[in-house]
Amino acid sequence: MSEQKAIFMDRSGYVEPQPELWEPAIVKGADFRAEIKRLSELPKPNNGRRQSWIVHPDSHKLGTGLGLAPGIRPILEVLNPGEQTAPIRHNSTQVNFCIEGAGHSMVSGQKIAFEQYDLWNFPSMQTYIHVNDTDQVQARLTYTNAPLLEKMNVHIVEENPPAEVKAVEKENEAGVVTADDPRRKSPYGTFQLTDDGAWLMPYEILVSPESVESRALHWPWKKVKKELDKLTALGSDYVGRRLYLLWNPMTGRTNGTTPNFFATITIRPPGIVDKPHRHVSAAMNYIFGGQGRSTVEGKVYEWQSGDLLLTAPGWGIHNHASTGDEPVYELTIQDQPLNIVMESLLWQEDLQEPWSVLGAETGFNTNREKVVS
Repeated sequence: MSEQKAIFMDRSGYVEPQPELWEPAIVKGADFRAEIKRLSELPKPNNGRRQSWIVHPDSHKLGTGLGLAPGIRPILEVLNPGEQTAPIRHNSTQVNFCIEGAGHSMVSGQKIAFEQYDLWNFPSMQTYIHVNDTDQVQARLTYTNAPLLEKMNVHIVEENPPAEVKAVEKENEAGVVTADDPRRKSPYGTFQLTDDGAWLMPYEILVSPESVESRALHWPWKKVKKELDKLTALGSDYVGRRLYLLWNPMTGRTNGTTPNFFATITIRPPGIVDKPHRHVSAAMNYIFGGQGRSTVEGKVYEWQSGDLLLTAPGWGIHNHASTGDEPVYELTIQDQPLNIVMESLLWQEDLQEPWSVLGAETGFNTNREKVVS
C-alpha cells in the first residue's frame, strides 16, 4: 500500500482575502406549506423520517456540509398522524422548533410533549424518536450543526442504536475505579510553568476532563410568550433588541441553547427599526408573526409570518424593521456559542465604534435602565 505524502504549499508573503459573503436566502411561507404537503403525501420511509434539507444556493461551493449557512442546516421534518420515527443518535446537536401541529419526542427515556412554537434541544449521542400522537400533520424545523462535523469528516450517526447503558469503569474484580481514585491521576498534577500563566497538564486529566451533564430541555411557547410580551414596555428609545435567549445552563459563558447554537425569540412592536450592526456568527430567522424587512449589505429583503431567511451572513452589515400593524415574533438561530469558544466572535454593535471579541473582551451596553424602571 503506497503512503500518502503531505505537500508543502508555499504562501510566502500571502495576504488573506476578505471573506466572500453569501447573499441572504429566503424560504417563503407558501413554499413551506407546499413542501409540508408534498412530504406528507409520500410513502412512509423505512426510518419514518420525512424530511427536506434547506440549503443555500451557494452551499455547493463548500463541498461537503450543505446548509443554509456554512455551519447551520435547517431541516423541515414532517410526521403524519399516528406515525413515529425510528430511533437514531449522532454526535451533532440540534434545536427543534414545532411550526405546525403537536406531538412528543422521546430522548434518552425523557418525554417532551410539544405544541406549536415550542422549542427543545437534543444533546449529542442521546437516542431519540419523534411521535405524532395527534390527528393533525406535525411539522418541525430542526437546526443541526451536522454540516460543520461533515466538513471535519467526523459526523457519526447511528441508526437504531442499542439500548443506552451508562458506562461503568472497572479496573478488576476488586471494584469500581471512582473519579477521585488516586490511581487515575498523575502524582504531579496540573501546575503552572511560567509566571505569565502558562500551565502543564498531565495525560490523566487530558483524557478525563470535567464533565457537564447535557440534558434535553424544553421551552414551551406559552410560557416564553408571557415573558416576552413584557418587553413591549421598552419604549422607542431602547437601543437593544427585545428578545430572550432560550438558555441552556450547561453552555455557561458561551450563552447557548446548545454548545453550538443559541436560539432567541424576539418580539418587535410595530414601527421598530433596529440599528445596523454585524457579527462573525451567522444568523437565520423564522418569522411566526407579523411582517417586516431586513437590510443586508445595502439590499432590502421583505418578509412575513411563515418565512425563513438567512438574514445575517457572517460579518454582513444588517438591521431589521417591523413594518405591519401587528408585532413581529421571530426565532433566531445563530452559531454565536461556537464562535465564543473559538475566540472568533467579532461583534460590532455600533458601526461608528470599534468591534469587540465577545467572550474575550468587554462587550456592549444597552440603555435599558434609562427607558424602563
